[in-house]
This record gives sequence, structure tokens and C-alpha cells, in this order.
Amino acid sequence: MTETIRVIVNGAKGRMGSEAVKAVEGASDMQLAAALDMGDDLKQAIEKEKPAVVIDFTTPNSAFDNTMLIIESQAGGVIGTTGFTTEQIHQLRKKAEFKKPGVIIAPNFSIGAILMMHCAHIVAHHMPHVEIVEMHHPAKLDSPSGTSIKTADMLAHAVKDTVVPRGTDEEPARGLVHENIPIHSIRLPGYLAHQEVIFGADGQTLTIRHDTYNRTCYMPGVLMAVREAVKRPGLTYGLENILFPG
Repeated sequence: MTETIRVIVNGAKGRMGSEAVKAVEGASDMQLAAALDMGDDLKQAIEKEKPAVVIDFTTPNSAFDNTMLIIESQAGGVIGTTGFTTEQIHQLRKKAEFKKPGVIIAPNFSIGAILMMHCAHIVAHHMPHVEIVEMHHPAKLDSPSGTSIKTADMLAHAVKDTVVPRGTDEEPARGLVHENIPIHSIRLPGYLAHQEVIFGADGQTLTIRHDTYNRTCYMPGVLMAVREAVKRPGLTYGLENILFPG
């Protein structure tokens, strides 16, 4: 018989956190140990409830400290808050090197979005001229999005020997240039979360697009990450490492 996974959701009153609470409560192999939000003491709750995993959907300015706290505890972590810098990811990876249960940080939990990034990585080997356009609701706190940054990292790895650097800080119309990949961010009412990866070559373009219409689409990925966190050690960055191991 499978052991029930006790879970704390941190940021439980937010848009994503509230969906995570419902998802955990609806999962037959999980139990909601606590639902925390602003003003609650995460460290104290972990010590009291002894969860197997803490899900964190809070804010970019608290995510790093929360993740460090989770790594230092006996709990695993599933971190959906975005806004981490490359250096912060490096610090967290080093800190979590021998930790089990482990910590999974995912800029995006949508299976469709992960497939979009995976397909873009494949295309980039053959069409190295690429730009990203990401569109989100105006209340999103970070820009560019964590998904677009993760996509750019994957694209840059694929085309690092052939892509021609374009755009500088003095050319803001080119968007933020991350790893030589321009990212254009749009924040408007009517959007939730959308991304296009646009490739260009002589006489042709190829666009890979993913659209999110409600936040329930993230929950299968969140639950998958919870189940994986109790099994795999260290820090895993990106859900594609679970969907496409090796």
C-alpha cells in the first residue's frame, strides 16, 4: 500500500496556491498537513506538521529564503514561485546536493508548456535564429517570465556555437537579451500565460506556441513533482528533467 504523502502548501491564498490546496486534497495518495499564507511561520509549521513535501507558491522576494529553509529542513520541496536568478539557483543546488527528499523548482508546471520548450530545443539545432514573446496578466510580478528564461537557457544550450549575438542593454526595443536570445514581455488584461518561440530562416518561419487558459492545467505537474520530490535527491530545476530523464 502506498504511503500517504503529507504536504504543506505555502502561499495557499494566492491564485496558484489555492489551486494547489484543492489538488492535494483531491489526490488519493496525499494529505494536506497545513495551508499557510502571509504572516504564518513556515519553519514552525514544518517542525510541527512534519510534512514530506512543502509546495511553495509565494512571491519572488521570499522564494529564495523559503527554499533555503525547506532545504535545511527534513521536508522535500516543490517550488513554483519564479524570479530566481542564475546565481540563486546555483546556491540552492549546492546547498541541496545531498538532500533527500529533494527539491524541485519548476518555472512552469504545465505539461503542454514543458513540451513546447522541449520541441523548441529540438528545432533550435536546425534553426538557430530565434526569439521569444511571452504574454501574461498584468499582476504577474516578474518579467521576463521564469518560463521564458528557462526556454532561453535551453535554446542557448542548443545553438551556442552558431547563434549570432543580437541586442544590447542600449537597444531596449529588442527586449531583454538572455543568453543571446531576445525575450519580449507583454503584460495586458485578457492574458493569463502564453508564450511563442519564433524561429526564422531564409524564406520561412516556424512558431511554437503554448496557451494557458486556467490554472488547473498546472496541477497534474505539481502533483507529479510532489511524488518525485520524495524519491529523488538534490535539486531538480525544470519539470522536463522528470518528463524526459537523461
